[in-house]
Amino acid sequence: MEILAIHLQPLLLKSFAERCRPRKCGHQMCGLSQTRSVRQDLIMQNIVNDKAINMFEKIVKFHVISHHKLRSSCSSSSISPLHYLNLEQLTKALTSLYNLYEANRSSKPIHEKEAEFRSFYVLLHLDSNGQPVGESLSLWFRHVPSPIIKSKEMWFARQALRYFQMGNYRRFLSTVAAEASYLQYCIIEPYIDEVRSLALCCIHNCCYKLHPYPLGHLSKVLMMEESDVELFCNAYGLQTCIDEVGNKLLPTKQTTFCRPKGGLQNYSFLGFQQLGRQIEL
Repeated sequence: MEILAIHLQPLLLKSFAERCRPRKCGHQMCGLSQTRSVRQDLIMQNIVNDKAINMFEKIVKFHVISHHKLRSSCSSSSISPLHYLNLEQLTKALTSLYNLYEANRSSKPIHEKEAEFRSFYVLLHLDSNGQPVGESLSLWFRHVPSPIIKSKEMWFARQALRYFQMGNYRRFLSTVAAEASYLQYCIIEPYIDEVRSLALCCIHNCCYKLHPYPLGHLSKVLMMEESDVELFCNAYGLQTCIDEVGNKLLPTKQTTFCRPKGGLQNYSFLGFQQLGRQIEL
C-alpha cells in the first residue's frame, strides 16, 4: 500500500502544481497509464480501508483535472482519443471509489468528501449524446445514501443537470458560478460554451432590433470578460458597435449569425481562478 502511494503522490503533486499551465498531451497519456496501474494494483490486492479511499479520491482528482486540461492544452486532432481514454479511466475510478465507500459503510456512515465525489457521476450525465458512464441516474440514485442526496454538492449537481436539460441558460451559468467547486467545474466546463451558444442565440433572435443589447450586460449573463464576449460574438458572425457614450453593444437580428464550424477557442469563466484555489491534495 505504501509503495503504491509513493508512486502515485509525485504524479498528483505535479499535476496539481501545474494545473494552470499548458502541458503536452504526451505527458497526460503517461499520467493515465500510471493511475491505471495504481488503480489495478489496489483492486488486485483487495485493499479496503480509509487509505485506499484516499488514494482513489486522488486518482479521481487527477482524471477530473485532466478532463479540464485536455481541452486547453491539446490540439483538436489529438484531444478526442485522449479525452475518451481519460473519461473511461475516470468512470472506472469512480466505480471503484463508490464500491469502497459502500464496503466501509459500517465503520464510517458517510465519508468526508463522498458527497462531492458522488456528484461527479451526476455531472458526467450532462452529455446525453456521449459515451455511457454507467447505469441510468434513476437506478443509481436508489443506492445513494439519503444524507448524500440532501447534501449541497448533490443539490448543485442535480440543479445543474436540470437547468442544462431545460435550456435555462441564466440559471445554469449563475448556479455554476455561485455553487460549483473547482473539480465540479472541471467536469462541467465542456458544456459551458454550449450553454453560452444557446444564450447568444436566444438573445440575438428574441430581442428587439431597435434596441441593441449591451455587452456589459451580456458579459454578466454569459459569465465572461467583456473583451471575450466581443470575440465570442464575432465567432458567431456577429458584429458589435459603440454608442455615443462609448458603451459596446450587440445589434440583434443580424443576418450573418451562424455557428462556428471549426469549434470555439477557450474563453474565460468569471470566478474560475478563485475556484482553482479550492483544490487540495
